[in-house]
Amino acid sequence: MTTAPLASVLFVCVHNAGRSQMAAGFLHHLAGDRVEVRSAGSIPGDEVNPAAVEAMSEVGVDISGQKPKVLTTEAVQASDYVITMGCGDACPVFPGKKYLDWALKDPAGQGVEAVRPIRDEIKDLIEGLIAEIDAQQEA
Repeated sequence: MTTAPLASVLFVCVHNAGRSQMAAGFLHHLAGDRVEVRSAGSIPGDEVNPAAVEAMSEVGVDISGQKPKVLTTEAVQASDYVITMGCGDACPVFPGKKYLDWALKDPAGQGVEAVRPIRDEIKDLIEGLIAEIDAQQEA
């Protein structure tokens, strides 16, 4: 018997090539099927940032097969949480969604050394998000 996910989370950044991909990778890795995970960008890039892929690989999370996706109204409507990371006013707002804005440095154009601290900050935020989602289910 399959159970429905506890929540659906959409991560949004401009290019969907770094921060949002790392966040989606961590959430999927740490929460598994308990949480439905999406990511998108307001102006998607051509590929996931190689430094982000390398930094995530170092901690056992493979995001190498991911592709940047365009942000759609449908993705926002289908999500319980919408977490933005510098997408500005491009994110549509719908009632009943929980919106969070994570102020993270942009890893675009950075080497893996600069991406590691961003990766670690994202992991901490994801662990807090999972705790919040779990607490909502217990309430």
